[in-house]
Amino acid sequence: MLEHTRRQLIGIASAGAAILAAEHAIHAAPTAPPGAPLSTRPLGKTGASVSILGLGGYHLGTLSSESDAVSLVQKAIDNGLTFMDSAWEYHDGKSEMFLGAGLKGRRDKAFLMTKVCTHGRDKKTAIEQLDTSLRRLKTDHLDLWQVHEVAWDDDPKNHYKKDGVLEALTAAKKAGKVRFVGFTGHKKPELHLEMLKGGFAFDTVQMPLNPFDGSHNSFEQRVLPEVTKRGMGALGMKSLSGDGGAVKAGIVTPAECIRYALSLPVSAVISGIDSLEVLEQNLAIARAFVPMSPDEMKALREKVRAHADKGTYEPYKETRKHEGPIGRAQHGVEPEKPS
Repeated sequence: MLEHTRRQLIGIASAGAAILAAEHAIHAAPTAPPGAPLSTRPLGKTGASVSILGLGGYHLGTLSSESDAVSLVQKAIDNGLTFMDSAWEYHDGKSEMFLGAGLKGRRDKAFLMTKVCTHGRDKKTAIEQLDTSLRRLKTDHLDLWQVHEVAWDDDPKNHYKKDGVLEALTAAKKAGKVRFVGFTGHKKPELHLEMLKGGFAFDTVQMPLNPFDGSHNSFEQRVLPEVTKRGMGALGMKSLSGDGGAVKAGIVTPAECIRYALSLPVSAVISGIDSLEVLEQNLAIARAFVPMSPDEMKALREKVRAHADKGTYEPYKETRKHEGPIGRAQHGVEPEKPS
């Protein structure tokens, strides 16, 4: 499913015909009845399987009450969306606490992931964060623990240093506090490749994957093939390009974006879901999923290319708006001001 051969140019006339035909096919995607099972996929070579759609933890922390979050988490799990995402620093811990409350009575049905947010600090800090996360999530172990936000040029060096966060991943796995380990980031493919080049035995790698990324500083083109080659579980995020700006602008639909990301060789796509309505929408898309053909994927990339070239709808690649406060402070960048 590598995309390299799909990007070769073809004649203008034949390209136009292919784009029109593929766009028709995109919008003609089949539907599935409510309550249909949600598919699962292998998580790389770990031996575990995960739901193809994951519940993004950042958005969970934006809900107005714990009871709303519990309803959302439990409805997701009861409908087969069992991959749960969070991070130690999301909303100063509120996201993990909301998720922990939602997992009551359902922990054994969930694949639980959270992220460590040392941002270059040491192993001791990482283990302290892990213990805090376990308390918030009301569990004795994680299914997946990932290094959060590899976004600064010195992050790979700091993560690989002696007594750094990667040593914490190894220790936590050995102690049985986590089953699998990985890392995430949204900034530069080069940083992901540097993390992989270091040789640590990651089980998973998380990255932005969407039609805009396909032709601009592309994780799909540069990182995903390397992750796949190593047998690691690839996890997609920002399928709607982060804040859904392109959907709001009418350039793409949620169905196009999620279907595109799921058509790549990924184990799951982590989706920001902040209401029961969005949950139902995304469940319907995932239940109805049929892989896009190479021509369909090319057509969608071509459709958005004019908007993709400058990163307009992937601001996390072009600005520091999406970096967390701890990493910003360590690099002398002012805190993000509320919009």
